[in-house]
Amino acid sequence: METPPKGQPLFGVLLKIISTIAFTAMATLIKYISDFYPPGEVAFFRSAFALIPVLIWVGWYGGLPSVFITPRIGGHVLRSVAGATSMFFGFSALARLPLSDATAIGYASPLLTVVLAAVLLKEAIRIYRWTAVVIGLVGVLVILSDYVGPATGPDRSTLGAVFAILAAFFGALAATQTRRLTWVESPGTIVVYFSIFTALFMLVTAPFGWEMPNWEHLPFLIGAGIFGGIGQVLLTQSYRYGEASLIAPFEYISMLWAIIVGYLLFNTTPSTTMLLGSAIVIASGMFVIYREHRLGIKRSRERAAKTPAGPGT
Repeated sequence: METPPKGQPLFGVLLKIISTIAFTAMATLIKYISDFYPPGEVAFFRSAFALIPVLIWVGWYGGLPSVFITPRIGGHVLRSVAGATSMFFGFSALARLPLSDATAIGYASPLLTVVLAAVLLKEAIRIYRWTAVVIGLVGVLVILSDYVGPATGPDRSTLGAVFAILAAFFGALAATQTRRLTWVESPGTIVVYFSIFTALFMLVTAPFGWEMPNWEHLPFLIGAGIFGGIGQVLLTQSYRYGEASLIAPFEYISMLWAIIVGYLLFNTTPSTTMLLGSAIVIASGMFVIYREHRLGIKRSRERAAKTPAGPGT
C-alpha cells in the first residue's frame, strides 16, 4: 500500500477526531442493541461488516489481493484472540455501564500496554513512564470506586465495571501483539485479518443464545460494523499524516462525545468521581505519549550518530 508523506498534521488531527466520532457512533449503536442481542452476536456483526469499509480502503490504495498474503498467520490469530476477547467484554460492559464510564475505564488500555510491552516485548521502561502508569491506574481505581458494593441500577453495575477492566486488559494484550506484527506486516493486513478472525471466533458463540435479528434492529447491527470499520480506517490513516505524539492525544476527545451522547440518548450524566478519575487517567496517558515522543527523538539521534558518513561528506 502506498504511504502518503507526512507533513499534513492538521489533516491527520482531523481524521483522528472524525475517527473518535465514528467509534462513538459504533458504541452508541452497540449500547442500544445490547438489550436485545448477546455480546458475541453483536461482536460478529461489528467485525463482519467492518470489512466493507476496510476492504474499500485497502483496494483504494492498491492493496488487493496482496493484503491477504502473510507468512505469519499464527501472529494474526493470537492478536485476534486477544482483540476478540476484549471486544466481547467491552460490549458486555457497554450493556451495563453509562457510555462515559465505559469509555473512561477503556483509557486504562494504553497504560496496561506499557506494562505488557515491558513484560512480553522486553521494552525498556524507565521511571518516568512507570510513574505515569501507576498514577493512571490510580485514576482507574478512582473511577471504579463508584462501583464498589452492590449494583446501583441496570446502567451502573459492578459486573459491568469488571467487564470493562477485562476489556482494557485484553485490548492491551492485543495492542502488544499488534506492535510485534507492525514490525513485519502492513496495517491493512493486520486490520483485515483481525476482522475476519474475530467474526469467525464469534460464530463459536452462536449456540449460546443468538437471536435472529429483526428488520428493525438489523440496521443497528450492520451500522455498528460499518462505523467500526470507518473508525479503524480513519484512525490508521491519521497516523500516516502526522506524528503519533501529535495525533494520539486527540483520542481523549471521545470522552466529550460519550458524555454528550449519554446525556442526550440514554439520560445519564457522569459522576464527579468518574470525571476526577478520568482526568487523572487522561493526564497520565498524555504524559506517556509525551515520553514516547521524546524517546523516539532520542533514538533517532542515536541512530543518526552511529550511521557512518558516506563518501564526500
